Amino acid sequence: MYDLATRRRTVALVDQGLSLNAVSKRTGISRHAIRQWLTRLEPGHSSRSQCSLCRADPEPPSDSRAYAYLLGLYLGDGCVSGHPSGGHTLRIACADAWPGLIDACRSAMERVRPENKVCVVQRQGCVAVTSCSKHWPCLFPQHGPGKKHERTIALTPWQQRIVDTHPWGFLRGLVHSDGCRMTNWTTRLIGGERKRYEYPRYFFTNRSDDIRRLYCDTLGKVGVEWTITHRDGTPYNVSVARRASVALMDAHIGPKY
Repeated sequence: MYDLATRRRTVALVDQGLSLNAVSKRTGISRHAIRQWLTRLEPGHSSRSQCSLCRADPEPPSDSRAYAYLLGLYLGDGCVSGHPSGGHTLRIACADAWPGLIDACRSAMERVRPENKVCVVQRQGCVAVTSCSKHWPCLFPQHGPGKKHERTIALTPWQQRIVDTHPWGFLRGLVHSDGCRMTNWTTRLIGGERKRYEYPRYFFTNRSDDIRRLYCDTLGKVGVEWTITHRDGTPYNVSVARRASVALMDAHIGPKY
């Protein structure tokens, strides 16, 4: 009763993480029919999509540049949560004040998982850029229970290779999530007169020692000098203030917009 295109569209909704009941309500197709399509291959078509890491010969995501940026965003302001249907939802929180960041996040998510729909959910003062797929835990193996700063965060070898290839994309994602470019000021005596002196600076703030280490290690690899500032004796901010290093950050990252 249903053509192949309809079946493929229906199966794609399940692959995005929707339950059989939700897909049935949306399409008007019975759960029994959908279940049959999931367990029986159509000619020339696999009824279940796989990510590159699930295949017999696993490979990193094909768009490694977009992934490096999305990984930085995830480590800063992202989470992966499961639901009873067996799928998972990736959410990246983005402030309303930065519409350019929202667009960049959405674009990266679409490029990493073009098979899945990306939507923006409005919340108070921010949006959650969201996508459902059973494969997000494959792409972000740092996923786990509890807060990131309360558990170990380490990159897998394939993730580290992507970060080494696209270090600025990774740094941009981290700064866009948990960092900022700001203007500091101080005063100096010049010719006996005290004058105001302003200078740009980058800050990155994250409570996870592991995530700060990943940020600092990557800064070092691209030639950016940094220092750690403390709050109540605890490492808190990573500061980039030297003129040459700020110029490098400006050339590759710049302020959020």
